[in-house]
Amino acid sequence: MRIHCKVVVIALCFGVVLLFYFWGGNVADGPLQKEVAVEGSRNSFPSSVKRVHDVGSKLVRRSPTVPGVRSEDLPKGRNNANKVIKRGGNVNAKRKTGRATARRPRKEEFMHLAMVACGNRVEETSTLIKSAVLFSLKKIKVHIFAEDPLIPQFKEMVILKDVDSLLYVDTDVLFLRPMDDIWRMLKSFNSSQLAAMAPEHEIPKIGWYSRFARHPFYGISGVNSGVMLMNLTRIRSTLFKNGMIATGLSWEELLHPLYQKYKNHITWGDQDLLNIIFHYNPECLFIFPCQWNYRPDHCMYGSNCKGAEEDGVSILHGNRGVYHDEKQPAFKVVYDGIRDFPFDDNMFQSLFYPIQAKFLDTVNTLCGRIPQVFLKQIEKTMRKVFEENVIRHIRPHN
Repeated sequence: MRIHCKVVVIALCFGVVLLFYFWGGNVADGPLQKEVAVEGSRNSFPSSVKRVHDVGSKLVRRSPTVPGVRSEDLPKGRNNANKVIKRGGNVNAKRKTGRATARRPRKEEFMHLAMVACGNRVEETSTLIKSAVLFSLKKIKVHIFAEDPLIPQFKEMVILKDVDSLLYVDTDVLFLRPMDDIWRMLKSFNSSQLAAMAPEHEIPKIGWYSRFARHPFYGISGVNSGVMLMNLTRIRSTLFKNGMIATGLSWEELLHPLYQKYKNHITWGDQDLLNIIFHYNPECLFIFPCQWNYRPDHCMYGSNCKGAEEDGVSILHGNRGVYHDEKQPAFKVVYDGIRDFPFDDNMFQSLFYPIQAKFLDTVNTLCGRIPQVFLKQIEKTMRKVFEENVIRHIRPHN
């Protein structure tokens, strides 16, 4: 992903107007991104998306229409649409006494997922959202930042000001288990932690930051920003140590001068800035294991992510463009399988088994020699869904 695109989503998430202006004027001439918020569910996801901006409307159009029930109130998840249709659209519930009483409105609980869609990333973004919807349980609100001309009122907008927490991912990410599981990590944060990322590498001597970085970075190998879980409420209220002045700076006060100081020494844009920030504020960062941001670096030189070897990959990150070339076919097999899977088909027959069979063609690569690492969480999640939706509903015959 182009550097300016990734920086924009971080800036948008945190309401950093100054960084928008500077980065857009000094890094690239392309327009800034506009947010498109949509909700996702397995029942409503479109089979194909022509433009990122169409995702929201298509998701709503494909949702079942029930009298008295708004499309945004439909339960999200597997095969819940039929349950809604059977219940009908009656908004009143009758007690045993026969009296009709109004249902109390229940507060919607969403997991917030954000990404930037630049250039030709439409298919990749669509497949990412599909993987999240396919395996997750709770409702997901998707925030897509897509290229559009900057509207005149943009500087008056405060993006995501009411969102407490957010999971940002690059568009070349795929969920292989429910997003719910990484979302629960927010509860593992201690009182000072406000964000979570995975290490850039497990072995410092072959990691990028430990060998080439010309700026401060987190820990001994740096962190990768392709999957970043954030408590935005804490970020907005924190003063960050910064290595420039003795007093702390808020997020919006920090990013522009930090970029000014290190602009001739950073290579990976927002990721480098985040590494610099958490170098000075290590107590603010929660580190999750490598299986939550599994990249070609974890297997192309030999398997070095122990968590993935034991539990399987939870989130697959196909950086280096591996979903679209033949350099790492193991990653492409998983991407193609999810991209081509039709929601109405059996997940084992039309998703798991085809991916499993195609791994036989990847054994000439180091990543392809460990198919269980890629398949373990997919199989585990599908079995759990089968047990919940089928087996526990079967009653013995009298």
